[in-house]
Amino acid sequence: MEKVLITGATGFIGSHLADANLKAGRFVRALVLPGDSNADALAAKGVEIIWGDIADAKAVSEAVKGMDIVFHCAAVVTDWAPKALFEKVTVGGTQNICHSASKFGVSRLVYLSTNDVFGLDETRVLDEACPLVPWKEPYPDFKIEAEKIVWRYWQEKGLPVSMAYPCWVYGPGDRSFVPLLADAIIKKEMLFWRKGPLVWPTYIDNLVDLLMLLSRDNRALGNGYLAHDGVCTTLEEFCAGIAEALGVTAPSWRIPYSFALAAGWCMEKACSLSSRTGRPLLTTYAVKNLGSRLSFSIDKAKNQLGWRPLVSFEKGFDQTLKWLLTLDRKSLKQK
Repeated sequence: MEKVLITGATGFIGSHLADANLKAGRFVRALVLPGDSNADALAAKGVEIIWGDIADAKAVSEAVKGMDIVFHCAAVVTDWAPKALFEKVTVGGTQNICHSASKFGVSRLVYLSTNDVFGLDETRVLDEACPLVPWKEPYPDFKIEAEKIVWRYWQEKGLPVSMAYPCWVYGPGDRSFVPLLADAIIKKEMLFWRKGPLVWPTYIDNLVDLLMLLSRDNRALGNGYLAHDGVCTTLEEFCAGIAEALGVTAPSWRIPYSFALAAGWCMEKACSLSSRTGRPLLTTYAVKNLGSRLSFSIDKAKNQLGWRPLVSFEKGFDQTLKWLLTLDRKSLKQK
C-alpha cells in the first residue's frame, strides 16, 4: 500500500485530495496545525493526523518519514496577512518539505502552485514555458519564491517533483472564492472596475484528478501543468450565475480601474495603521486579480499526459451553486 502525506489537508483542496487518495486505497497521513478543528473530519475517514506546524522542520521531518508520496498544498492562501507569515509558512514550509522529502527519498513530491506565478501579461496566452513574474503582491510573489525552492531541489538534489498550476478553483467546500463573491453580491458590495475580466474556472474534481495523475505518471517528473475546466467566462457572467441561483439582483455597478486600485491601496493602509483585524473590503491584489483578461493554456497536460477535465464547467458550476444554497448566508464570508 502506498503511503501518502498531504499538507494543507484540512483546507478546501487538501480535503478533497485526501478523499481521492483514500478512495484509491492509499494510506493517508496529514500534517495538521494544532487546534485545527477540521482535523476531526479527516480522522473520522481514517486519515492519520500528525500534529505540527509546517514551519517546524522537526515536525515536518516526522510527518514525511516513511511516506512514499507527498502532496504539498499548505500555504498562506489569502491576499491579506503579514508578510512574515507568508515567509514562514509558504516559503519556509516548502523548504522544510523539500528537505525532508529529499532526506527520506520519497518517490514523488507533488507541489500545488498557482497560475498567478506567470504574472499579468495579457498580450499572450500564458503556458508553463512562461517566466515567473511577480505581481508586487504577497500571495503570488511568495508562491514564486516557494516554487523556486522546489525546482532547485529537482535540479540539484534530484528530488522527483511534479507541479500543478490551478486557475480559479471552485466547488463544494470552497470558502475563498464563490462564497466570498456570493456574500458581496448579496450585500450589494460587488463592483466591477473593468469590462470583461476573464475567469478560468477549475472545478475541484478536475484539479484533484490531475494531482492524482501527477503522483503516479513518470511523464510528469520535472514538469508543471496548468489546470482549468477548458473554458473561460467573464466575471460578470460568473457573478450573474451566482446571483440567479441566490435569487438576488446581479451586480452591475462599475468604477474606474485606477480608482479601484487606489481605493484598495488606501483601505490596506488604513487597516495596517489601525488596530482592526480582518481583511479590508478591497485589496490591490483583488483589484488586479478580478480585473484581468489573462489567457491560460492546458495543452501541455493534454498533450503530454492525455489529461482532460472530467467535469464540464456547466456541470461543475451547477453542482457548486446547489451546494452554495445549502449554506447559511450570514456565514459566507469566512476571511
